[in-house]
Amino acid sequence: MALVEAKNVKKVYEHEGRSLEVLRGINLTIEAGEMVGVVGQSGAGKSTFLHCLGTLDIPTSGELFVDGSDVTKLSGARLADLRNRSLGFVFQFHHLLPEFTAVENVFMPGLIQGKRRRELEARAHDLLTDVGLGHRLHHRPTELSGGEQQRVAVARALLLNPKLLLADEPTGNLDSKTSSQIHELFFTINEKHGTTIVVVTHNAQLAESMPRVVTLRDGRVESDVQTGVTRGGTKPNAPSEESASS
Repeated sequence: MALVEAKNVKKVYEHEGRSLEVLRGINLTIEAGEMVGVVGQSGAGKSTFLHCLGTLDIPTSGELFVDGSDVTKLSGARLADLRNRSLGFVFQFHHLLPEFTAVENVFMPGLIQGKRRRELEARAHDLLTDVGLGHRLHHRPTELSGGEQQRVAVARALLLNPKLLLADEPTGNLDSKTSSQIHELFFTINEKHGTTIVVVTHNAQLAESMPRVVTLRDGRVESDVQTGVTRGGTKPNAPSEESASS
């Protein structure tokens, strides 16, 4: 079974007696282990769809299966359990707690669930090392650069071993070099942990370097392309610079 399956997913918001149809029938399947970029103009429904995938919002109609469960039919408690069990989130704004260190920010979700601090601290240490911040464990967010804060946010999202990592404009506040580093980090996570990753982005370079790109337009899937791009932004059988110049 696919990790994500959307069947005619629609989302309508009611405001002051008016209906605003944001998603107009999304049909999409994402297999476990895929990396997918979701692009489109502002208002196309990208973030709304991502929030539905993350059960932060519920579709008005249609079916949306995430890790085998139709989220449109789950109670609030079961939705919370699904989020804790299967989902990780990375947003444009890091949402780090300023009074806590990097390692404390990472293991905080586990503490909230009542897990043992000693075990959580060890895992947070390992995750921060994996994202290149093993030397910044005890620095607070104000002592970290924007890129470092986003790495902390990524490590936090991975704490509970999610099957699906959802990222909403994760490089929106970062310069091009740091954006590339975050993108490379996503590839590392995908390869090392097999985590399925869905990234909503306006960053054309980031989108073009994803193995699969889904374009939304007016609340529907306009195109769904397997780019063939691999880590490093290259396509299979693409000529190297040396061979191209010879």
